[in-house]
Amino acid sequence: MTLRLGTRRSALATTQSSWVADQLRALGHDVELVEITTEGDRDQSTPLASLGGTGVFVSALRDALREGTVDLAVHSLKDLPTTPEDDLVVAAIPVREDPRDALVARDGLTLGELPAGSTVGTGSPRRRAQLEALGLGLDVRGLRGNVDTRLGKVTSGDLDAVILAYAGLSRLGRTAVVTEVIDPIQMLPAPGQGALAVEVRVDDAATRDAVMALEDADTRACVLAERAVLAELEAGCSAPVGALAEIVLGDAGDELSLRAVVGSPDGAGDLRRSVTGSPADADSLGRALARTLLEDGAADLAPLRTTENVSTTENVSTTQNVHTISTVHTERHGA
Repeated sequence: MTLRLGTRRSALATTQSSWVADQLRALGHDVELVEITTEGDRDQSTPLASLGGTGVFVSALRDALREGTVDLAVHSLKDLPTTPEDDLVVAAIPVREDPRDALVARDGLTLGELPAGSTVGTGSPRRRAQLEALGLGLDVRGLRGNVDTRLGKVTSGDLDAVILAYAGLSRLGRTAVVTEVIDPIQMLPAPGQGALAVEVRVDDAATRDAVMALEDADTRACVLAERAVLAELEAGCSAPVGALAEIVLGDAGDELSLRAVVGSPDGAGDLRRSVTGSPADADSLGRALARTLLEDGAADLAPLRTTENVSTTENVSTTQNVHTISTVHTERHGA
C-alpha cells in the first residue's frame, strides 16, 4: 500500500514533508507526496491575523484527509489550532528542530547593532510585540510571503532585516544567511515552533501505526505544554503569545521547564512567567502557567480570545509543583 502524504506546495512545506516521507520510506513504506494549495498560500498579501490566523494553512490539508484524497498530512505544528478534531489525530510529532527565531540583517548586523529607525519585517504579532518591548527604536513592518520572498526584502534593500523561524531556514539549508539566532530571553518563539505534526484520520489504524514510529516523546511533551498555554488563554495562533518548553535535568531526573510571554501589541509592556514540573504533567503545567498569566493581567495587555482557537478542554488540577520565577515587565526593557 502506498501512503499518500498531503503537503502544502511551498518550498519549506515540501522539504518538511519530504523529510517525513524519507523517514517512512526508511521504515519500508511506499510514500507519494500529494500537493495541496491552502488559503494562506493563495493569498500572500493579507496579514495572517486578518485571514483568520495561521490555521488558514491547515484547513485544506484537513479537508483532503477527510475526503480520503490523502492518508496523512504534515503540518508545521505552530500552525495547528489547539482545539482537537474528533475525526483526526496527530499520530506523531518527530524530533524538533531548533525552535528559536532568527534575524537576517544587512551587513551581518545583530539586533543590538541595528541603528534606531532600522526597518525590520515580520508578519507575526508575537515577534512584533517582543521586538517593540525591547525598546531598540526599530521600525517594525508587516511582511508576508515565502522564505525567499522575505529574504529578498533584505538583499534588495527594501528592509534592513527580517525575522524568521530558524528551523525553517535550517531545513532549507539556508542558515548561512542568519546574522543572529535570537536568545529566548529576548524573544520567546511561537508555541510549537520548529516541530512538525503528522496528522491522520482516527479510523485509519494502519496509517496511524506506520506514522507512530516517528514519534519523539520529549518533543511531544514540550509542545503539549506550550500549546496548553495557548489553549488555556483561549488565544489564537496569531495572538502575541510566545512559549518555550525544554526537558532539563532536575534533582529527581528529567523536568520540564516552561516559559511564556504575553506581549502588548504596541510594545508598551510584556508579562513573562515560568513553571517547572514533570514532563508527564505537560498539559496541566501549561494550563497552570496560563492561569498565572491571566491572574497577573495578561488579558489587559493584549486581546487574547479568538474564535480561531478556543479550547473545549476542561480545566485541570493545578496541585502539581509550580514555581513562578520571573517578574512582570510593564515598561520597555533593553536587549
